[in-house]
Amino acid sequence: MATQVFKKQKTIELRKKHIGPSCKVFFGHDPIKIVRARGQYMYNEKDEQYLDCINNVAHVGHSHPDVVRAGAKQMELLNTNSRFLHDNLVQYAQRLQATLPEKLSVCYFVNSGSEANDLALRLAWQYTGHRDIITLDNAYHGHVSSLIDISPYKFHQLAHPQQSQHVHVAPSPDIYRGKYREDHPDPATAYADDVKDIIEKAHAKGHKIAAFIAESLQSCGGQVIPPVGYFQKVAQHVREAGGLFIADEVQVGFGRVGSHFWAFQLQGEDFVPDIVTMGKPIGNGHPISCVVTTREVAEGFMSSGMEYFNTFGGNPVSCAIGLAVLDVIEKEALQSNALRVGGYLTDLLEKLKQKHPLIGDIRGRGLFVGVELVKNRIERTPATDEAQTVIYRLKDQRILLSADGPHRNVLKFKPPMCFTTEDADLAVDKIDQILTDLEKASDLSMPADKDPETIPSKRKETLKENGHEIHSNGTTDIHSITKTNKRRRT
Repeated sequence: MATQVFKKQKTIELRKKHIGPSCKVFFGHDPIKIVRARGQYMYNEKDEQYLDCINNVAHVGHSHPDVVRAGAKQMELLNTNSRFLHDNLVQYAQRLQATLPEKLSVCYFVNSGSEANDLALRLAWQYTGHRDIITLDNAYHGHVSSLIDISPYKFHQLAHPQQSQHVHVAPSPDIYRGKYREDHPDPATAYADDVKDIIEKAHAKGHKIAAFIAESLQSCGGQVIPPVGYFQKVAQHVREAGGLFIADEVQVGFGRVGSHFWAFQLQGEDFVPDIVTMGKPIGNGHPISCVVTTREVAEGFMSSGMEYFNTFGGNPVSCAIGLAVLDVIEKEALQSNALRVGGYLTDLLEKLKQKHPLIGDIRGRGLFVGVELVKNRIERTPATDEAQTVIYRLKDQRILLSADGPHRNVLKFKPPMCFTTEDADLAVDKIDQILTDLEKASDLSMPADKDPETIPSKRKETLKENGHEIHSNGTTDIHSITKTNKRRRT
């Protein structure tokens, strides 16, 4: 059992005294003090076990021994900057590139998702010579100034929000709550046409587009799954305008979606971004991230005449840890686990939806799943208070889940990839009990007549995605994963 230096209340007092007040904690009314973690479980100072359903940073499981061992072993030998030759750097770059389309071949290693996205903007600005960025509503790309500017999820929270004249916000491609919904005949084209319209209006004002940036699946925006074909159409419009497409995989990469290693691959084999950014799960909690781009964009960045150097980016310890994470994903078949357990979880939640009117929508891929709570399925009124009640009552039963989205009414599952079907059973059973209590207190019941939820959804149809048959619950044939992964090891 891990020991604590201070009693919990003393830790709270010291945090209030010495840590910035804008740095919030989970469950602010009664925060949890975590002293150790292993796999998909976290433990408080009383050694009470919590099931972690939200920590996509501990990608292969908290404190994974192989990752810890790799970092410690390299730290005993050497840690220095990348201006010295070291095999860890080039070996890791080679291994990462093998998971990506061939044209994405040049890596820049940095230390956080925010650093990665900031560098991606610099690459786009330098390569295109343009300034303007198109982002999606409710997007979050990082905490540095350049990224707050392109993160409506953040700048909408400001007391006096001011949108940069060089930033354009396109509608989030949300087919449940968005502008074009599941009954639209072609939401991918409709949402992409909005981007085209933004480009035309920018050009009319003398502005030029440097890049379109999007999370491959929106996370903070409420677990939004873009309709298949959307990225291809947007990329066509943006590239015709002289811009680049940046896919932000910081939250959803490294096999989390199950059927593919990268979430942008859900759009199909014919879609390849110009820049991909990675973070969070890449180091299983160690601060490492990466930007991968084409040789052409990299050469354009170098033409500025300014050297790019990052003190800690790509250091031998970080690369050793990154390699260990890739090894564990492969050795423990965690991508397959995400597909299998994620499909099982989604099935359980779909069954829950049939009995609980508070559940408006279930959406996701692999171990990235959202449950949108609504007060009224026809009006789709966000059940924000109810969502907060669910996560607090789950916390009381030692299950950690979060709620997000623009209305904070989407329950988010993004657990460590070692999450099991037994874990899914436990979490869904507790949610079932809590929703039953809430609906009984509110006198809510399932409507007798069919409502708009019965309309066939674009997500519910069987789709061919990148050669895989993806069914209504997001599952696919596990054996077909090998097609995506065939280039991974070198």
